[in-house]
Amino acid sequence: MRVVIQRSKEASVTINEKVVGKIDNGYVLLVGFTDGDNKEIIDKMVNKIINLRIFSDSDDKLNLSLKDINGSILSISQFTLYAKLNGRRPSFTDALNYKDASELYDYFNHKLRQEKISVQTGEFGADMKVSLTNDGPVTIIIDSKEDF
Repeated sequence: MRVVIQRSKEASVTINEKVVGKIDNGYVLLVGFTDGDNKEIIDKMVNKIINLRIFSDSDDKLNLSLKDINGSILSISQFTLYAKLNGRRPSFTDALNYKDASELYDYFNHKLRQEKISVQTGEFGADMKVSLTNDGPVTIIIDSKEDF
């Protein structure tokens, strides 16, 4: 599982010219799955994400978590996080199949919501337009195969 975390002042996702998800202060998460990903990995990822301290405290130190600032999440499925570049055209053979990835993505968002965090999403598998104001900019990549 790979998640790109972008600290955001505001963000939205649009499908067919209609805004389907919008947040203010928080994270935009780009979320991808690969073979071997499971609920246990998602549970670890959720814990890491909600407790990651990348918001500034009163001393301007990155010392506060999403929970500390009562932030929101805009979660976007993104199979292209598992692109292989063996030439000029990417291959996505490392991305998990549609059905299993969709189920894990739903579980991931459910677990985030269980933590009492406001979670907005796009639509799994849809052509989406994501807009955000990256705050900092702060962008962190978490890969379960490397970080757990």
